[in-house]
Amino acid sequence: MDAAGMTVRILCSFFVLILLTRIMGRKEISQMTFFNFVSAIVIGTLGGALITDSSLSLGMGLLSIVGWSVLTIIIGYVDIKSKGVRNVVNGEPVVLIKDGNIFESALKRCRLDIDSLQVLLRKKDVFALNDVETAIFEMDGSLSVKKKSGKEPLTKADAGVFQSKTSQHPVAMQLIENGRIIFTNLEKLNASEIWLLAQLRKRGISAVEEVFYAELEPDGSVYIDKFADK
Repeated sequence: MDAAGMTVRILCSFFVLILLTRIMGRKEISQMTFFNFVSAIVIGTLGGALITDSSLSLGMGLLSIVGWSVLTIIIGYVDIKSKGVRNVVNGEPVVLIKDGNIFESALKRCRLDIDSLQVLLRKKDVFALNDVETAIFEMDGSLSVKKKSGKEPLTKADAGVFQSKTSQHPVAMQLIENGRIIFTNLEKLNASEIWLLAQLRKRGISAVEEVFYAELEPDGSVYIDKFADK
């Protein structure tokens, strides 16, 4: 391919992509669905191939870009008209927490672990799972959170509330994850396994293996979520 040929390909690719971008409409990065993201990558890849791959004719390269763009526009139109198609193409929101209970199956479906969930919550200024009434994982990867209304933290006089070092931990400290005690955090809190097991027994839980997640909240209360949530 000579310089003139490459220049023609660059100009054709550039103006076609600009034109198709205008036709396909604007959408902020934060609002892009997985399908939008994949389409943008494919169109960009086709544009790059048109410029660099001399075995690909100019006509076929432009046809592939226009063809994929038209398909994307059609899907976008049908997506607006049909909720069923929208759910198939883009997926649908997933409830991760309801009434303060974590749905482990929903976390697995969204490929999230408890640490990732806490990062998303902190971005919403939520530092304790005990404050969450409902959390929904949106199609764009963001988290929508509804906090509990009128929630009063447990007082220090409540039985079993741990007090010794909570002021040193402005965020919640993990105690149990996936049925396993996090002993390093117990040591940081100057708490013992006996104390933790006593907290579980007060909730009617006889074994650590029944607990999906537990944490010590900044107010000294203990949040516990069992595997058996429904």
